[in-house]
Parts: sequence; structure tokens; C-alpha cells
Amino acid sequence: MAEDADAEREEEPAGAGGRAYGDIRIGSVRGGAVGIGDHNYIVNVRAESSVARDPAYERLLEAIRQLGADLARLVESPEVSALADELSETEDEIRRTGAAAPGRLARLRAVLQDASASIGMLASGVALGQAVGALLGG
Repeated sequence: MAEDADAEREEEPAGAGGRAYGDIRIGSVRGGAVGIGDHNYIVNVRAESSVARDPAYERLLEAIRQLGADLARLVESPEVSALADELSETEDEIRRTGAAAPGRLARLRAVLQDASASIGMLASGVALGQAVGALLGG
């Protein structure tokens, strides 16, 4: 009976790896994790970028973090939501590249102005406006 099972396996079409059951091949993995087999526990943590940043961008990141924390305590509005989204995207760009493109900074300034009625009394909003102004030259 065992011989019959072996004979059936040999008659099955070969998998991608050329064996009856095929092979698993992983060419490369970037920014992820792979687990093979039963009972795996995988944790994939995004590593901080080692991109060197200008001190002005470090100040901008700190202002973004502070304002983001303050926004969580405000009543949500379309302007506050747009600002929170732009803060997140700007922070991500700076973490990935070490800087933010002038267009990104201009958009951040625009949504900051749009949300000024909601954030006008927040010191973190003023700090962010100053950090963006320093990078845009005005």
C-alpha cells in the first residue's frame, strides 16, 4: 500500500520546483516578514529610517508630533481632519527621505491656515507654522 502511494506521487505533475509537491522559493523580502511552517509568531516592526535630517526638519517633526497630539483632543471638523492627514503624510515623507518637498510644505501651510479657527489657541499650531515658515522662507 505504501508503494501505491509513492507511485501516485510520482505520477502527479511536478510543482514549480520540479518535485511532486513543489518547492517554496522566496527571491527577496523587503519591508516584511515571512514565516514557514506551523505555529509561527511573526512580528514585523517598521524600522526607523537612518536618513540624516537637517535640524530644521527635526524641529518640524517635533512640531508635527506636538500638534498631532493636540488635534486628538479637538472636536473633529473637516479642516482638522485635513490637517491631521497632511501632518501624517508630511511626517512620513520626512522619515523616509529626510526632508519634505516644497509642495508638501506649501500644502501643510495651506491646511494649517484653513484650520486656524480650530487651532488658533494651540501653541503647537503656532510652533508648526513657524517651522514651516522657516523652511519655506517666510
